[in-house]
Amino acid sequence: MIIVNWNTRSILRDCLSSVFKQTQGIEFEVIVIDNGSSDSSTEMVEAEFPQVIVIANAENRGFAAANNQGIAVAKGRYVLLLNSDTIIFDDVIKKTVLFADTHREAAVVGCRVLSHGVDRRK
Repeated sequence: MIIVNWNTRSILRDCLSSVFKQTQGIEFEVIVIDNGSSDSSTEMVEAEFPQVIVIANAENRGFAAANNQGIAVAKGRYVLLLNSDTIIFDDVIKKTVLFADTHREAAVVGCRVLSHGVDRRK
């Protein structure tokens, strides 16, 4: 998982907490690319989530460039791009990996996005 951050310390903490709480039974890595935050985001991640790989940019390189930095160092067979305001629930990562593993013909797989736990597609 790659999470791009810029001055979103508290919601990044919530995101990471949900990732580690809800992602059980699969191997995964989390890479946070920090785009020059001034809110101690990187220090929080390093102190509270030492298993996370942190790449700290001196300046804001932009969302796409930061994702590309993460993709370049990612070691997994899949890459999931997350926004720092994402909250993971309902074992969705494991379910998405299972889907991708059983649908090898798919080039891209994404998760359903809900707003505050409500499916807005209906």
